[in-house]
Amino acid sequence: MRRRPWAALVWGLLLGLCLWPGLLASLLAPVAGGEAPALEVPLWRLTAEHLGLVLLAEALVLLLAVPVVLYATRPGRGAVLGLVEALAGLGQTVPTLAILALAVPLLGFGVAPTLLGLVLYGLVPVVSNGVAGLRGVDADVLDAARGLGMTARQRLWRVEAPLALPVWWAGVRTSLVFGVATAAVGAALGAGGLGRPIIDGLSQQNTALVLLGALPAALLALTLDALLELMAPEGA
Repeated sequence: MRRRPWAALVWGLLLGLCLWPGLLASLLAPVAGGEAPALEVPLWRLTAEHLGLVLLAEALVLLLAVPVVLYATRPGRGAVLGLVEALAGLGQTVPTLAILALAVPLLGFGVAPTLLGLVLYGLVPVVSNGVAGLRGVDADVLDAARGLGMTARQRLWRVEAPLALPVWWAGVRTSLVFGVATAAVGAALGAGGLGRPIIDGLSQQNTALVLLGALPAALLALTLDALLELMAPEGA
């Protein structure tokens, strides 16, 4: 895939303009009937909360997904691999709101249930792409590595992992973008972030307030995706 360094710059610049104190609210004033929508918490702080929650969840996703995928895709573990693929497929069918709702009875309201929902939902693309990437390594390449005298560990880290990384990286990008959207929904549970003005705007039937949270959230997702595209390994 051809990389587009300008994309990260453009989306990041637009996000920065949105976060400039009072600028976006002033631009949305006509939508609100001439009065700029007001926030109790500065927009930049809501964005920082949102980003921090998403990045924390993604770090936990990687800490869980990487060892699970590496373990399940080793030879002789077909039963484990089948279970992992089945759970990943099931995770794709469960709505985000359902995951968050199920987390509330266990953890109550606040950041904890949202974080749990982010991790569970974010695991799906990372695990699925990780399995697909490792299973997609050409058998002839692995045979050649065995012929060179490489051990199973050496084949994994020197051959399989580098070849699977572009596919795996695409899953990380998808997971991170999903995380930005899911974190916005989590504001309904008291997690804060950019979902807060969205929820307030919906309850007050205030379109400008909804846009005040939705526009920076969309730009944040686009910026993160563009940055990950720049950082992607060759072939991703």
